[in-house]
Order: sequence, then C-alpha cells, then structure tokens
Amino acid sequence: MKKIILSGGGTGGHIYPAVAVAEALKRRFGDDVDLLFVGAEGKMEMEKVPALGYRIVGLPIAGLQRRLDWHNLLVPFKVLKSIRMAKRVIRDFGADAVVGFGGYASAPVLWAAQRMGVPTVIQEQNSYAGVTNKILGKRAKRICTAYEGMERFFPADRIVLTGNPLRGRFSKEGADRAEALEYYGLMSSLPTILVVGGSLGTRSLNEMMKQWILDTGGTAPVQVIWQTGKYYEREMRAFLAEHPAAHVWQGAFIDRMDYAYAAADVVVSRSGAGTVSELCLVAKPVVFVPSPNVAEDHQTKNARALEARGAAVVIPDAESRTEAMKRATELLKDPAGLAAMSRNLESLAKPHAAEDIVNELVNVME
Repeated sequence: MKKIILSGGGTGGHIYPAVAVAEALKRRFGDDVDLLFVGAEGKMEMEKVPALGYRIVGLPIAGLQRRLDWHNLLVPFKVLKSIRMAKRVIRDFGADAVVGFGGYASAPVLWAAQRMGVPTVIQEQNSYAGVTNKILGKRAKRICTAYEGMERFFPADRIVLTGNPLRGRFSKEGADRAEALEYYGLMSSLPTILVVGGSLGTRSLNEMMKQWILDTGGTAPVQVIWQTGKYYEREMRAFLAEHPAAHVWQGAFIDRMDYAYAAADVVVSRSGAGTVSELCLVAKPVVFVPSPNVAEDHQTKNARALEARGAAVVIPDAESRTEAMKRATELLKDPAGLAAMSRNLESLAKPHAAEDIVNELVNVME
C-alpha cells in the first residue's frame, strides 16, 4: 500500500492539479494507494476536496498581508504550529511521499517531510517560480514543471517537464462544434469569441465587454460567449437589459467548458496556469489579459512565454478595456495567423501531465 500526501490550495489553480494527480494515482493503483490531502484552514480546499470524496487535514498556516496588518504578527506562530502539525500528520499517516502544488499549506508539509527523510515532489504550475517553491526545491527529489527554462529557479538535474495536470478531457478534437453552438444558442454563420474571467469574474474583462457593446451598438458581426463571474453577474445583466446586444450569451459560470472551447474561434482570457494549459490542449488562439493582482506577476510571465512562441497575443490589463476585443476581432480576419497560432499552441500541449507526475512519484519512492 502506497501512502501519499498531496498538499496545496488557496485557489482552484492549486487545488485542481492536486486532484487531477490524485485521480491519476487512483487509476494507476486502485485500492493499493492511500491518499491524504493537507490544506489551509478556512481556505476553499477544505470544502472542495471532501466534496470530491477525499480526506483532508487543515493547518492553521496563513500568508503575510501585503498591506500593514496586525495579523502579520501572528504569521510566525502559525508557521511554527503548522510545521509541528505537519510532522505529526506525516508520521501518523506513514507517508511514503509528499507532493506539493503551491499555496500556503504546501510549504510546512514539504519542509517537514524533507527534514523527516520523506521524498518530496514539487509541481510548479507557472513560468516564474514562487518564493516558497524556490526554497523548497533545493531539497525536493523532483520538480515537475509546465514551462521550459526553469533551471533559473531549480536544480537542473531534478527538473522534469510534465505540463500542468488538468481534470476533465480537453483536446483539439474536443466537443462537436454544431452541438456547442446550439447549446449556447449561437449561429454557425458567425465567428465566435469566448470571454472568460474565472469563477468569480474579472472587472477588467467585464468593463471591456461593456465598452465593446457600447462602441458597436450591440450589432457587431461576431458572437460572444461572455462569462461574467458570480461577483459581477447582477451588474452585467442589468447592463445588458439597458443595452441589448445581438448574439451575446452571458452567464456567471460556464458549466460546459468543452462546449465553450468548441464554439470559440478566439478566446480572451486571464493567463492563470490552468487556463494556459487548457488552451494549449484545445489549441484555441488566445488574447491574454494577465491579471496584475497576483504574486510575482506570474500571469504576465505565463502569457509572455506563450507569446514568444507565437502561441498567444498579450494585452496589458491597463489597455484591455479598449484594445483586447479590438485585437480579438482583428485576429478573426486572419485565418492563416489563427491556424499558425493554433499549431504553436498544440506544440506546447502536455496531455499526459498527471500520469507523468505519477511516474515521477513512483520513481522517487523506489
């Protein structure tokens, strides 16, 4: 029986890669693997992971607030307590290996495991490694990365380019386009732009859509699948009621991402690690508008890495309101350019990332 701890969280970008690897471990070993997740108390993993049928333990770890905040004074005490708890969890569970996927919780678990002689694997999702992973990478047995050139951050002999593990089945063949268009009530005679800003939504992309609808009078020769996010849903519905737009599907969530990608000719999106990996798998030309509100500006670095390979266009957040939809509609007029971008995206796809990470885990346990 193999016993493996998976740790990470705080955002879906850390949680779902861990779940994708857990699913790959279950496919490989069935009942011969015992899995335990470790997360941070009060973070979304404490709800999402049990809902998917996995056990999870929460640590009291917290990160430093960027602004001056008295809660920062408690952080060192929470770190020490979390390390003590992590050691106890590793010992009581009898872990054979620990995999860290980023986020607050992974740091104390990886740190404790490394000092207890338990093999550790780090999965770095971004093209620019976070501070925690850079420190912990020195003692990790493997660092599984999604981008080339990560020798800047980690020991070269322990880096394996696996890609980011994803849940669900994304591929260039994907869902049937006619079915997808029907699902969203769209027409086959018009090109389609998918605007997606994450589950909570993105102010910049929503303001961009509002500006575009006002500029075009709601009658542009394209159709749009517009995911507003839960946070902005009411406001954007009210805007559309006041400024009706032809051929625009609007919703807080996209339940069928496979259909959204199948319908789309061009995507306008943030550039989080999971989104970038999905777009490589579905090979959909993309205009990235990186979020400026993330640690170490890693979304810009992710997007620029694809742009350098001719696989994306990047528009800075500050310019997105007027420039992003304009650029997306320009791309639609260049079929050869779209085809080249699609080929370049496809060349970067890593469809077997979860299985490849499982292979590395098996190697470090032997």
